[in-house]
Amino acid sequence: MSGRRYALVAGGGTAGHLQPALAIAEALVDAGHPRGTIEFVGSTRGQDRLTLERRGFPFTLLPGRGIVRSLRPRAVVANLGALAGLAVAAVRGFGVVARARPRVVVSVGGYASLAASLAAVVTRVPLVLVNVDAVPGAANRLLGRFARASAVGWEGSSLPRAVVTGTPVRPEIAGVRRDPAERHSARRLLGLPEDRPTVAVFGGSLGAHRINEAVLDLSDRWKDRDDRSIYHIVGRREWGEGLSVQPDGTGLALVRVAYEDRMDVVYRCADVVVCRAGAMTVAELTVAGVPAILVPLPGAPGDHQTANARVLERAGAAVLLPDGRCDAGSLGTALDGLLSQPELLESMGRAAAGLGRPDAAASGARLVEASAAPGPAGEAREGW
Repeated sequence: MSGRRYALVAGGGTAGHLQPALAIAEALVDAGHPRGTIEFVGSTRGQDRLTLERRGFPFTLLPGRGIVRSLRPRAVVANLGALAGLAVAAVRGFGVVARARPRVVVSVGGYASLAASLAAVVTRVPLVLVNVDAVPGAANRLLGRFARASAVGWEGSSLPRAVVTGTPVRPEIAGVRRDPAERHSARRLLGLPEDRPTVAVFGGSLGAHRINEAVLDLSDRWKDRDDRSIYHIVGRREWGEGLSVQPDGTGLALVRVAYEDRMDVVYRCADVVVCRAGAMTVAELTVAGVPAILVPLPGAPGDHQTANARVLERAGAAVLLPDGRCDAGSLGTALDGLLSQPELLESMGRAAAGLGRPDAAASGARLVEASAAPGPAGEAREGW
């Protein structure tokens, strides 16, 4: 591919990095930048190729993988391979920046962002970081001092020159409405009774073993209750011998599925959600205005999921339940306390919505434009 780019968007390898990158890129297109002038620099690992081919942006995929935080022999060997891959990626990343001559490089974090971001620093191309977790990742901490600006999801970021733009979410999530009519309609779509308080449970596309175990045990304890519903997204890795139980009105209404791509419907149907606290998840909860019990993933780098959960907890939008305490007893007690107080759930939903930023993608795009070097593609806009 040839021709000068307006922006290189660097990162990927996981949905948590690729999704906000795509949202900001689409917002740049909406602002008038041709799709062909925005190039992605992603990872050969993960779903980057499949996802980007469908979106029409030019892209370059680089090798490499993340560093394993362990000194065990197998981890050391794996890390040596990872470093070799990163070295190859760095060389190719410099080549991409030299060929594309972008006016700005946008880094969404993760190992896939390092090569192009370092090249931007060396060649003095303006660099904008996008950091969606409450705690910056290792790559963004390294690059923060060199960035012209950092678009962050939450107040209180330690990154220099931080601007709170929010975390971009999918348009269908931004359009969620949770009035009674919408809630009843969503429950019909998911095969649940319309008039029962509903708990939605998920742990990512692969699933969360600790949450699943607690909910399966809790479902057995609640089996005779005819005043509750649970919509349990088990996850593909955890599915095993799963089944879907259609509610028949004689006890707990339980529906279990391996995977669900209609998350807007799930958010509409639920009185409360039980889930992990990844950056994209907590952003979606706030934009949709959904109360939650958050069970942060233990061992996440920098314990960023706990930090994400604390943001919602402090605002009164969520209850934080540590992974080690997530069992049927503790989870059931927390849910009983919430479901018995509809007015509290409504208050939590309003608190969540107060944190949400449905315009985050457009705000991030404006920050990118304001940070870009002037050039023949047009002058950077004012406004930050």
